[in-house]
Amino acid sequence: MGLVSVFSLAQIDEREDREPEAATGYDQKKAYVAENYMVSAANPYASWAGKNVLKRGGSAIDAAIAVQAMLTLVEPQSSGIGGGAFILYWDNKTKQLHTFDGRETAPENVNAYLFTNKDGSVMKWRDAVVGGRSVGVPGALKALEMAHQAYGKLPWETLFSDASMMAENGFKVSNRLARLVAMDFHPGLREFTESNAYFYPGGEPLKLGYLRKNRKLAKVLMGIARDGADYLYKGELAKQIAETVQNSPINPGVLTAEDFAQYKAKRRSAVCGKYRVYKVCGMAPPSSGGINVLQILKMLEPYELSKYAPNDINALHLFTQASRLAYADRSVYVADSDFTQLPFGALINNTYLSRRAESIKPEKDMGYARPGTPYSSGFWGIDTAFELPNTSHIAIVDSEGNAVSMTTSIEFAFGSGLMVEGFMLNNQLTDFSLSPSQNGYPALNRVEPGKRPRSAMSPTMVFNQDGSLNLVLGSPGGSRIISYVTQTLIGVLDWQLDIQQAINLPKITNRNDYTALEKGTSLEALKAAFEQRGHEVKIIDLNSGLHGIMLRDGKLIGGADPRREGVAVGE
Repeated sequence: MGLVSVFSLAQIDEREDREPEAATGYDQKKAYVAENYMVSAANPYASWAGKNVLKRGGSAIDAAIAVQAMLTLVEPQSSGIGGGAFILYWDNKTKQLHTFDGRETAPENVNAYLFTNKDGSVMKWRDAVVGGRSVGVPGALKALEMAHQAYGKLPWETLFSDASMMAENGFKVSNRLARLVAMDFHPGLREFTESNAYFYPGGEPLKLGYLRKNRKLAKVLMGIARDGADYLYKGELAKQIAETVQNSPINPGVLTAEDFAQYKAKRRSAVCGKYRVYKVCGMAPPSSGGINVLQILKMLEPYELSKYAPNDINALHLFTQASRLAYADRSVYVADSDFTQLPFGALINNTYLSRRAESIKPEKDMGYARPGTPYSSGFWGIDTAFELPNTSHIAIVDSEGNAVSMTTSIEFAFGSGLMVEGFMLNNQLTDFSLSPSQNGYPALNRVEPGKRPRSAMSPTMVFNQDGSLNLVLGSPGGSRIISYVTQTLIGVLDWQLDIQQAINLPKITNRNDYTALEKGTSLEALKAAFEQRGHEVKIIDLNSGLHGIMLRDGKLIGGADPRREGVAVGE
């Protein structure tokens, strides 16, 4: 019997059409060119911290550690040591790609009904996200430590100095952070004592340019520099985090210090596939990015996209249709493969994708796409996870040609709203399916002890025919990350744009729901034309945060998303 995916449109959660972070403006940027090394990250302080490491002879991994430490301080709404990460590392000497899984894990004391109310109803996402119940064991620091042990050049203890000094002396609050705090974007940020005091000093939201000191975080970073990641995972800090989670006045959780002590980062095989003359590589499950980016590209491969101008409606229509099919598969089949035991290769099999692509019509929207049948048997329910990963991406190339593509997240803006010793705790457990089943059939991405929730994070690298590195790329943006990254890849690989031009492209997404066109861009004018092809169209803010580095003609070309405040720097 063929595999049956059990679902109906009515069973899918009615979800708020809300982005991980509100849009906070657009700042036109040009590509940055360097010859020796480069960092592109989401905040100037972080980019410069990474550059300082590379200037001292550090590796790409060394720089990534410094960048993440600084982002914990200056971009607390997006990522940090209280969250998780996926890391691609290119070893240019051995010409090998390595990946590190630092995704959060569920506590040992959970079950599939973590987000089920006493009356049997499933919690609404906005209720589930706030407080201790949604907090998973963070993994970013452990993954960075694992990578550093293999590929670091500078001593671990030297990589936290810029961030710890700035936490001690203060940083100037950016426009983006100030605006997000003022918007009351997080439904619970004011409800917790430490978070409220930090983000609303004197009862007022942080203002642009305010000198925000964070001496608690400075102490933590110095402790991590001295003792390694175990400063966070073993001892008093782990106990303090567990107590904060368990005693949360809203949604107390079950995370324990023992959960921290048992956490392990993992090496996984990369997901790689050919697209035209290039090899595109991403992260394996629990990331869906590597699979779904490749699915979209492979289904578009029969079409000569290069004959269209960038963002031509004909090309964009094809992109939305391939996206529908990929997101349909994602909603059922992608979850932590340590628990599902499903080989992801079936989802990127050429024969399977060719069969899937047969439903793409050049002139008509296919409507809601059903998942395909890549596996021979099984009955699984559709996933009801509501993903709003509030996230950051880091792209780095060092002087030896080694590279890092790292996407890092605490999930929603300001995570769970809980702050411990100056850093935010994630709410990544809401990336699991909030409902464990549909019509009695289990969701593969349901909550289970020790399991890692599915993620759309899509750190990506592209290689030329001769095996040399071509592109380092990734983005925040919730479940739209897959679309943002894929559209940018098409911009570079098919339309021959430089990385900044591709990042600047007005954004379009279709997550197997509706076609979203980026508000305030030239795509608005295509609304009627898309509707004539049967699309349901919405004009909304599409707040990507792409960061990338292109290697071309012996130069490093860096790009940073104009929708956020990041920069590319180097020499």
